[in-house]
Amino acid sequence: MEKITIEQLPQLFEAIADQFAKNADILCQMDSRMGDGDLGLTMKKGFGGLPAIFRRINETDLAKKIQYAGIELTDLVPSTMGMLMGTGISYAGKALSGKTELDAQSIPLFLHGFCEGIIKRGKCHRGDRTVLDSLGQAADESKKYISEKLGASLKEVCLAALEGAKKGVEATKTMKPKFGKAAVYANIAEGIADQGAVAGLVMIQGITDYVLMN
Repeated sequence: MEKITIEQLPQLFEAIADQFAKNADILCQMDSRMGDGDLGLTMKKGFGGLPAIFRRINETDLAKKIQYAGIELTDLVPSTMGMLMGTGISYAGKALSGKTELDAQSIPLFLHGFCEGIIKRGKCHRGDRTVLDSLGQAADESKKYISEKLGASLKEVCLAALEGAKKGVEATKTMKPKFGKAAVYANIAEGIADQGAVAGLVMIQGITDYVLMN
């Protein structure tokens, strides 16, 4: 698979939803230590609803379709994380303006746009121990791979993004949380990966799964 068409967006997000369904309990367990304990359920519900949202949106422009889906996600799961991910998807769509398909070159654009949305909505930065730390590293690694390998395939770029997300998750183990309830429990965060960053990794895993299986 070297491209994802607008018609394949529901299937792409089904693969992401499958990953969130598989990891819902793990995310809830992680979130119960320093949050509300519902992160896994929020992500499962939100991303589980996206395939139907994509099928329902009558839009032939790839970028706009993704933007509109992100907006609808914020309505479906109006929690802090739901708002961040929905805004991220919407900005990811905006970053793909003019694109008719998702190819290898599109992945860094999608991910950097996603991160921009999180920054705008969450007022956070890399190093603040959030979902941004895994997605930001994924965006950087995918962009770096393309710059270093001429003719990089969609599969290769997604795998590079996945490795970046894993590095980003690992890095959060030495960061102190600054937002929400997690900040209250900052003294027990050392050595533990941020649950939001893990959610970002789960999303990248879903994207990669879809590309590898098709």
